[in-house]
Amino acid sequence: MRNEIQVGLIGAGANSKRHHIPKLQAIGGVGIVGVCNRSRQSGDQVADEFSIPQVYNDWVEMVNDDAIDAIVIGTWPYMHCPATCGALEAGKHVMTEARMAMNAAEAHQMLKASLARPDLVAQIVPSPMTLRFDRTIRRLLDEGYIGDLRVVDIDGSAGAFPDPQATMSWRQDAGLSGLNIMSMGIWYEAMARWVGHAAKVSATTQVFTDTRKDQEGNARRIEVPDHVDILAELPGGARAHLRFSDTTAFSPACDTAHIYGSDGVLKLDLNVNELFGARRGDDSMSKIPIPDTEAQDWRVEEEFVGAIRGQEQIRLTTFEEGVWYMEFTEAVSRSAKSGQAVTLPLD
Repeated sequence: MRNEIQVGLIGAGANSKRHHIPKLQAIGGVGIVGVCNRSRQSGDQVADEFSIPQVYNDWVEMVNDDAIDAIVIGTWPYMHCPATCGALEAGKHVMTEARMAMNAAEAHQMLKASLARPDLVAQIVPSPMTLRFDRTIRRLLDEGYIGDLRVVDIDGSAGAFPDPQATMSWRQDAGLSGLNIMSMGIWYEAMARWVGHAAKVSATTQVFTDTRKDQEGNARRIEVPDHVDILAELPGGARAHLRFSDTTAFSPACDTAHIYGSDGVLKLDLNVNELFGARRGDDSMSKIPIPDTEAQDWRVEEEFVGAIRGQEQIRLTTFEEGVWYMEFTEAVSRSAKSGQAVTLPLD
């Protein structure tokens, strides 16, 4: 490999502009040398803004360019599988935006392509919102702070009234987002870091605002649910209840996670960005400090480059972990359609 890692960017949305581009450019020996966006015009704008020397008209041309060592995929989920597999087959390291794929089949295809090239780094941008708390929560659970795990309760509701006149977003377009629903996959990935993966899933979903206008003003039928309730079995017999909704304005528990045990409870409240806890005999919950040694920060780009240089292994997030959360995502869809519980891993 060249002394400088040459990176090509497929898709340059908000997260790429906020994180991937400036943070990769800040790493010594790394250069972003090309970009391919949804249109040539938007690609030119990104290239001008961030001094990227080349704009590609076609992502296939980029991944097959011998001048490129690594590909960062910042598109919506509909492009993640073809771009990832194409990049790996062309001998390029890959970091792809979350969610991993449109469905579990695509996730498995991406993992298979990665396993076929063990010499290449493959990373998914992780669920970021709980990074500061993950290690502390895991330590407290390991130390028996709550006793035996009984119930996990997560509410990922928006907490505000939806605007039925708002233009359809890509997250509401099943052709772009696949089976992914609101913040479900993000929260599930975080929960799995604390308590492991679900063994069985039962779900109901609903689309309350079933028609919206797209960017061209055309009326479109919405297939992605705007409300979902999930009941899951966890390892050891514990249960999880997860709710995600764009319809429950002023929900008192929105953006919170409660972890209940036989002798204690933990509460993560992202509205105030704090962790609270109480144990048997306490009168109320108290704030739990997060030690500097446990507080994780966003270092996705550093981890990607470090792994390419052989200095570290990808932890957040591996393709194997991505397959797990995409199987959960698919199980939710299958259960909602069939009215039956779905066992994980999928057949």
